[in-house]
Amino acid sequence: MAGAIASRMSFSSLKRKQPKTFIVQIATMEAEMEFNCEVKWKGKDLFDLVCRTLGLRETWFFGLQYLIKDTKAWLKMDKKVLDHDVPKEEPVMFYFLAKFYPENAEEELVQEITQHLFFLQVKKQILDEQVYCPPEASVLLASYAVQAKYGDYDPGVHKRGFLAQEELLPKRVINLYQMTPEMWEERITAWYGQHRGRARDEAEMEYLKIAQDLEMYGVNYFSIRNKKGSELLLGVDALGLHIYNPENRLTPKTSFPWNEIRNVSYSDKEFTIKPLDKKASVFKFNSSKLSVNKLILQLCIGNHDLFMRRRKADSLEVQQMKAQAREEKARKQMERQRLAREKQMREEAERNRDELERRLLQLKEEATMANEALMRSEETADLLAEKAQITEEEAKLLAQKAAEAEQEMQRIKATAIRTEEEKRLMEQKVLEAEMLALKMAEESERRAKEADQLKQDLQEARDSERRAKQKLLEITSKSSYTPMSSSTSALPAELPTFSLISESLSFDFKDTDMKRLSMEIEKEKVEYMEKSKHLQEQLNELKTEIEALKLKERETAMDILHSENSERGGSKHNTIKKLTLQSTKSRVAFFEEL
Repeated sequence: MAGAIASRMSFSSLKRKQPKTFIVQIATMEAEMEFNCEVKWKGKDLFDLVCRTLGLRETWFFGLQYLIKDTKAWLKMDKKVLDHDVPKEEPVMFYFLAKFYPENAEEELVQEITQHLFFLQVKKQILDEQVYCPPEASVLLASYAVQAKYGDYDPGVHKRGFLAQEELLPKRVINLYQMTPEMWEERITAWYGQHRGRARDEAEMEYLKIAQDLEMYGVNYFSIRNKKGSELLLGVDALGLHIYNPENRLTPKTSFPWNEIRNVSYSDKEFTIKPLDKKASVFKFNSSKLSVNKLILQLCIGNHDLFMRRRKADSLEVQQMKAQAREEKARKQMERQRLAREKQMREEAERNRDELERRLLQLKEEATMANEALMRSEETADLLAEKAQITEEEAKLLAQKAAEAEQEMQRIKATAIRTEEEKRLMEQKVLEAEMLALKMAEESERRAKEADQLKQDLQEARDSERRAKQKLLEITSKSSYTPMSSSTSALPAELPTFSLISESLSFDFKDTDMKRLSMEIEKEKVEYMEKSKHLQEQLNELKTEIEALKLKERETAMDILHSENSERGGSKHNTIKKLTLQSTKSRVAFFEEL
């Protein structure tokens, strides 16, 4: 008895010493979190805690993934966390990832956080080349990723080289062409500039809308063997099950939509699929491991449930989320419109201010030039006055010399010359004196005219000086008047804030506002359909432009297969549609004969 009591005491003390919690580390696409979990917690308890922390309500798309010897597995909701084959060292590592993908991202992804997590995950898959993306589409997707991160393109801010440190294109695409990083940036920026006005969530949704049409988007591939032992690939996605040739993951050999499948099950490594068509036989395949079959079954059940759910009326929870999302979208759109108006007013005020500053600077320059012209006029007037005075004095001096010459001539004439030689000499002197007097008279007359002309120039210079003073007076009066009138009409006291404007706006969500928003959304849909053709033309134009720079020897098997599909005009949805035109029975037979 005593031994039994002692045994129970030692067991209870050992039980008390065991830890009741353990540390879990959760990695999302953009952050890491740590939680203290209770030992008794099931997978759902931990999953719900992560979703609450992220503010995520569309939980059905996501799961917690962990690794077992390089094999991926998903945490089961109804099983204790520590009962999974997870590493026992703390912290226990899980990855919060999208497990199931939507058929139409725009219609199904309601919350902004859901869209953002999908955007980050799909972008990583494309950059890591887990999902094949053609070069021209890679450039377009990169431009939307840049819009989501940097906002609207501004040449003054986003200068050459601003994308140098960004990972935007798959390495396969970069290596395929003889293009420098600057050339890629130029082409990405050309697209980026066309996305002006798109908010982050809109740019991310445009990214997903393009990515969801890629052949490998949302497909989980598994190696299998059919009855004949042929090695094949099974693809599981939102649309159904697809069978691929191992060398071609882009184009399935045959497909089975979820609405044609009645039951899926496995026994050990053998997987069984029962078609809904009773005429079609059950078909089976073998996988490499039992754990792979478990994963295939999980993905089949989850994708099938979502496939059927999409084709039913939305649940009350989804209806509420969509209503909230519509209201939030309306609020954000109205907020963006308000900010756009404020930005426009700010830019207009800044333009007016710049125009006023430019005009003021121009007036200052005109005033300076008028001052300089006035100073030059005054200097010219002084020089002309001085020159006129000198010319007048010279004219007086010449007149005096002319009078002296006349007196000398009269004196010479009065002098009696007795000899003929003296007479001749005197006549010659008289002649010279007369010529000199004539020259002096002409020079005096010319100097007098020059003096008159200088007086006239002086008068004109004074008139010019008077006009320059008048113009300076007009400019001074104009510059003192213009800014004051402009400031009261266009330029605010301080440009950095628009608090008065924001206070005058209201955010009442009236029925008329919602109707108007609905009409705008419908209009946007029509515009999007019109733009799709233009988008495809631009993609083809870019493809043609860079085709000459392609290094054919570096093309991968995927590049060649995609080129062949493009030449045949094939696309993801068209291919699956063509494959499912055949009866289920014939497709099952085709699968077994592969």
